[in-house]
Amino acid sequence: MSLKDSLRFLTLRSSIHSLILSPRKLTFPYKLSFSPLSAMDSNSSSTLVLCGKSTAENEIALSLKSNKTLKLPGDSEVSVLLKSELEKPLEENSFRIDSYMGSLSTSQFGRFLIWSPRLPSTHDVVSHNFGELPFGTVCVADVQFKGRGRSKNVWESPMGCLMFSFTTQMEDGRVVPLVQYVVSLAITEAIKDVCDKNGLPCIDVKIKWPNDLYLNGLKVGGILCTSTYRSKKFNVSAGIGLNVDNEKPTTCLNAVLKELSVVAYQLSREEILAAFFEKFEKFNDLFINQGFQTLEELYYKTWLHSGQRVIVQEKNEDQIVENVVTIQGLTSSGYLLAIGDDNHMYELHPDGNSLDFFKGLIRRKLD
Repeated sequence: MSLKDSLRFLTLRSSIHSLILSPRKLTFPYKLSFSPLSAMDSNSSSTLVLCGKSTAENEIALSLKSNKTLKLPGDSEVSVLLKSELEKPLEENSFRIDSYMGSLSTSQFGRFLIWSPRLPSTHDVVSHNFGELPFGTVCVADVQFKGRGRSKNVWESPMGCLMFSFTTQMEDGRVVPLVQYVVSLAITEAIKDVCDKNGLPCIDVKIKWPNDLYLNGLKVGGILCTSTYRSKKFNVSAGIGLNVDNEKPTTCLNAVLKELSVVAYQLSREEILAAFFEKFEKFNDLFINQGFQTLEELYYKTWLHSGQRVIVQEKNEDQIVENVVTIQGLTSSGYLLAIGDDNHMYELHPDGNSLDFFKGLIRRKLD
């Protein structure tokens, strides 16, 4: 295979993973709308507030604003402000920029912040402006009304959810599909860390493969990772939604914490986000330099599927044949590794059509 063909293959594979491994992209509670957005939603201006952890990063913010660099897809109207230019205190439920920056102790990730009270999609902001933004930039929105979903569905995420997207890069396209697992692990471990530091009972959020977050059997979050290939690097945009403080229609972190703890403490979006980047920076360094196998043991302790038996339906001529397999872990390409009752090892792929990834699985026999 030529270098050109190899690069084409890697780009295709990473884009396939970002499409078929990302159902129900952001967290509960959702309001799903299949109709076009209202005129107000589609035409209203979005405000982006820029803030850096250091003087150098704030100078970048000033440059981005002065040069009118930041754009939204479709040339939607956008106004850009520096954090220092905010004329009045933010509303009580708004993301507290100072609190977040004060909690952050990373060297790369999350140090350059874009905050908006209301956005179509945080993911669109970082992916559309990837080349103009510092490495590790994060975009946070209080309300998101055009989050990405499967089959072009439109998702609305209200107040109470931690909704953010950030940027990273890597050179090896073979590991791009595994980034979402590193992100998933970092968010679950960050929640545990915040609880531990505050002397609270552990909130044990679990990972449902490939990219959903579950608590007490209910979905509380999700991850979306997409990538493009430019200048010999894969530009990865990672989006996360986590229901921190909105009990409807299912549950949230603070609702479960209230049941577990005698202490009246509320987890905040700011402390969880800062803790996430500290975890992700550490995990990502291990991932890039030593491979995902260094994180596998911890990942398998956090996911829901070790030893799970699933039924794989396959068409044999005119009949549907059901085969039972037992999940063992992940393959090197990020799919499910399973063993059949025939003792053969299989790689399980989702069919790309089923809303539940454990329905419509397709198996491929491994040599």
